[in-house]
Amino acid sequence: MKRKPAALISVSPDTKIRDVVVVLAEKRIGAVVVQSSDNDLLGILSERDVVRSLAANGTGTVDMLASQLMTRAPTTATPATSIFEAETLMTEGRFRHLPIVDGGKLIGVVSIGDVVAGLMDEQAQEVRSLRDYVTGGAV
Repeated sequence: MKRKPAALISVSPDTKIRDVVVVLAEKRIGAVVVQSSDNDLLGILSERDVVRSLAANGTGTVDMLASQLMTRAPTTATPATSIFEAETLMTEGRFRHLPIVDGGKLIGVVSIGDVVAGLMDEQAQEVRSLRDYVTGGAV
């Protein structure tokens, strides 16, 4: 979450899919969270959801609502969730975006790309620590 921009991209449940697609394209993101007017997390809607609906429903998909295609009650994590736990949740659940909730409130979303970058950073730090240990701190 430390790397993520502060702005959270979300839509209301009554947003038409044609408008959701515009948001996804303009923001260059793969998913949006669906929130109530009270900012409660209702679901998450991804590009995959749209593509699956296009395959099943054709062009009628664009006139559907976010609430019709979103994944309801998505798996979430907290700021205390480790990068390894997040990766496991996403891999086992076969999804690419994980909402982060703190104190019952949505504070962000991490993508599989964010998780991979975090894992790479942790591995790089581990390599540096091991190198320092082996060389006695001299490089």
